[in-house]
Amino acid sequence: MTQPTSRISSTTGVNRNALYGGIAAAVIVAAAGGFGLAKLTSHKAAPEAASEAGEASKKPDGAPDAVEMDAARIAAARLVVQPVTSSGLAGEVVAQATVEAEPGAQAVLTARAAGSITRIDKRLGDPVRAGEVLALVESREASQIAAARSVAAAKADLAGKALAREQRLFEQRVSARQDLEAAQAEYVSAQAEARSASAAIGAADVSRDGRYVMVISPVTGRITSAPASLGAFVQPETELFRVADPRRLQIEAAVTAADAQRIRPGDVAVLDLNDGAWANAVVRSVTPGVDETTRAATVVLTLTSGQGLLQPGQAVRARITTRQPGAQGIVVPEDAVQTWEGQDVVFVRTKTGFVARPVLVGARAAGRAEITSGLRPGESIVAKNAFLLKAELAKGEAEED
Repeated sequence: MTQPTSRISSTTGVNRNALYGGIAAAVIVAAAGGFGLAKLTSHKAAPEAASEAGEASKKPDGAPDAVEMDAARIAAARLVVQPVTSSGLAGEVVAQATVEAEPGAQAVLTARAAGSITRIDKRLGDPVRAGEVLALVESREASQIAAARSVAAAKADLAGKALAREQRLFEQRVSARQDLEAAQAEYVSAQAEARSASAAIGAADVSRDGRYVMVISPVTGRITSAPASLGAFVQPETELFRVADPRRLQIEAAVTAADAQRIRPGDVAVLDLNDGAWANAVVRSVTPGVDETTRAATVVLTLTSGQGLLQPGQAVRARITTRQPGAQGIVVPEDAVQTWEGQDVVFVRTKTGFVARPVLVGARAAGRAEITSGLRPGESIVAKNAFLLKAELAKGEAEED
């Protein structure tokens, strides 16, 4: 009975060891398989994640390069935005011009008689109204003119009374007709002298007390020149003030004789100011000849916008677009054309900012570039400081990278 028990126990031990060995091998195989699966899975997921990240950072094909910018940022960056018109370089005339007051909007004020300036009521830059007194000049001539008017008025009054008396005597048949006619002639002569004396008072702008000559502005505007000095003795031809109305201006551009033949009244023009601003104008007239000294003709322009930006005496540059047949293309400042991603672009104004528009550039001359395609007349572009927008685009791409 003892031997069978031993055989069964040994057999059971062998089977148990085999079972334990199989389980251990299965665990090792399973672990190895899981590790390999995890390794393969991780290698496969990494490229997919990298690919997805690259696709997310990549700009879609055809997406425009835009810069969002409101009006406040545009003003702070001093970006000059101008509309474009259809013209070629051959159809554009660039000339230096000067802002002047219209002939009826400017006045040079002098004393109407010699004397000393005793009072000055206005200074340089002050606003004045038509008929306002700017200064008083104490003058001996003014006193003489006032005295002459008083004498003439007295003579006219006396002649009128003498005529009335002669009229009554003639009606009573006491005086002859000859005496009446003489009285009438004397009265007419006295009246003429009185009117002449009154006209002299008005022409010299003599004050009511007859002591001063008043310096009166005939136009409404602002004082642009005031060389008058208190106490100075001045002659009638001495300039004391210059008054101009800044709302009534004209632009006088000097062009060559050849360019003057191409310009016609009604041609549009753009005025470039020194501070980067601009104004619109239209040609009013062209002088038929040239100046003997400068050999240049004068083109007179009338402002259509930007009146508050200009002052008399200011120097500007006028770009006149002539209506020549065959003039094609759009002319823009050369600074407006920038190179972005290997191509020429201009920044076109949108509702939210600007977009870089690829363009085809033709001829370049005198700081101007002709755009043969890519722009339409009427669109507004950045004409100055466009490089700032290019820097914004480069900054945005660097941040994405």
